[in-house]
Amino acid sequence: MNTQSGVMLKNLSPSDLLVFGLNDVAYLRPAVVNGEPVFAIHAADGSQLALVANRDVGLAAMFQHDLEPVWLQ
Repeated sequence: MNTQSGVMLKNLSPSDLLVFGLNDVAYLRPAVVNGEPVFAIHAADGSQLALVANRDVGLAAMFQHDLEPVWLQ
């Protein structure tokens, strides 16, 4: 990252930060629907995009829709 990019990132407002990566990144989260284990795909802002049967299907769907998976711990 160059210096100019670093300065720009440090100056993001809270509202800018909320939409940062919204159309570019997503994450998977285990969920239970009707008593069945599934995985939920969430956008960067936490909104649920889809439910899938397993992690591999979720990752494939994310790549198919040009979303970059991020890992949360």
